[in-house]
Amino acid sequence: MLYILIAAAVILFIAHVVLLFTSFSKGNLISPRYFYSHLTLWLTGLSVFALAALYSGTNQSGFLDYFDSWTKRSYILVFIFGLSLVAHCIVTFLVLPLLRKSNAS
Repeated sequence: MLYILIAAAVILFIAHVVLLFTSFSKGNLISPRYFYSHLTLWLTGLSVFALAALYSGTNQSGFLDYFDSWTKRSYILVFIFGLSLVAHCIVTFLVLPLLRKSNAS
C-alpha cells in the first residue's frame, strides 16, 4: 500500500504539472484543463496526507515519520491549499494579463 500511494502521489503531481503547462494554448487559458491541474494538485496533497496518516511513526520513511501528530499532518493540507492559492493568484494577476497584453499587440 505504501508504494501504491507513493506512485499515486508522483503520477498525480506529474499530471498536475502537465495539465498546468498545457492549460495555456495560443495565449488563452483553457479553463477545464486549468481546473483539472488544481484538482490533481489537491489529490496529490491528499495522497501525501494519507501516506502520513498511515505510515508516520512506522520507521518506513524518515520524511513520513516527521508527521507524527495530527497537527503536523494538517500542515500538508494547509501547504497544498496555500500552494494552490498562490499559483492561482500568480496565474490570475500575472500570467493572464501578460497573455492578454501579448495577444493585443
